Amino acid sequence: MPGQRAVISRFADAPPEAIEACLSLEAQPVPDLASLGPRDVLVAVRSAAVGWVDLLMTSGKYQHLPTPPYCPGLEYAGEVAWTGAEVDATKLSPGTKVLVDGFTAGPRSSGAYQAYGGFASWAVAPVEAVLPVPGTLSLDQAANLLGNYETAFHCLVTRGRLKAEETVLIHGASGSTGLAAVHVAKLVGARVIATGRSQEKLAVVKAQGADEVLAIGGPGGVRPFRDEVKALTGGEGVDVVYDGVGGDVSVESFRCVKFGARFLVVGWAATPMGARPLPTNLIMMKGLDVLGCPTIISSVKDPKSRPPRLAQVLAWAAAGKISPLVSRTFPLDQVKEAMRAKWKGEAVGGIVLHP
Repeated sequence: MPGQRAVISRFADAPPEAIEACLSLEAQPVPDLASLGPRDVLVAVRSAAVGWVDLLMTSGKYQHLPTPPYCPGLEYAGEVAWTGAEVDATKLSPGTKVLVDGFTAGPRSSGAYQAYGGFASWAVAPVEAVLPVPGTLSLDQAANLLGNYETAFHCLVTRGRLKAEETVLIHGASGSTGLAAVHVAKLVGARVIATGRSQEKLAVVKAQGADEVLAIGGPGGVRPFRDEVKALTGGEGVDVVYDGVGGDVSVESFRCVKFGARFLVVGWAATPMGARPLPTNLIMMKGLDVLGCPTIISSVKDPKSRPPRLAQVLAWAAAGKISPLVSRTFPLDQVKEAMRAKWKGEAVGGIVLHP
């Protein structure tokens, strides 16, 4: 049955412009099975995550870029519709519910499979990228699993060396990756202080496992929050900062840590530090480790680093210890509305498109 797919015709200066001027829907026929390889899998896409990277890509500001025109959608899940002759039918067969690894297929990958993004009715992926949905996850949850939880694991565990009974300050905790960081930190046995701008969203974050939540938005920006963090830690400060925000949030966070803490640079949603310099005096006097945490680049540089991380995330999901929160869904013909909602931070956890 023919379907639809979203297409980005060209890169724009910023995601809002790309959403309005460069994003459209077009008819998508079923891929020609005769043109597919013996290790290919045709997936009927049911759920596609709308991620921050999907937005960054539209403005050419991500480190791995497809060539426009392209179909967005790094991570998706659905049902197997067809398999090539060399695919093990005991593991993958028509009707099997699967998620697709956005590292080896889709717009963030390289080669022929880059053409198949998840904002579409149909996608083709190599068999090594197609994984049965673990445990009891829904397809919506499965589409929000790998990117979010692998990032959280790499940042907190691999780079941050977070341990049980330590305290971590997690910024941007209501976003899909930030909420995954809350979940991973609790699985490790750490205490979580989570921040955000909305009391309503933070109430959800607390219900999802955060020990303490702080609304840090103030008139015109970010209000001081050092005293509250110090009070919550008996005056000592936190062991780890997970910072996917940047800007004034980062600067204030350097005053919230104990000696020898680890400061994890995960993203720069508030732009990379703006005009304010890093407080190198505090970095030195507090003996801080300031660590860049690029999950994908690290995996490319050290391919052996990913398999144990991926195995742990899948094992947690299979055991029911990970349940990604999806709070908003949209049909594919509302792809612009879905991407606007992600850009504006309107959802807690994940946003999903239903082709």
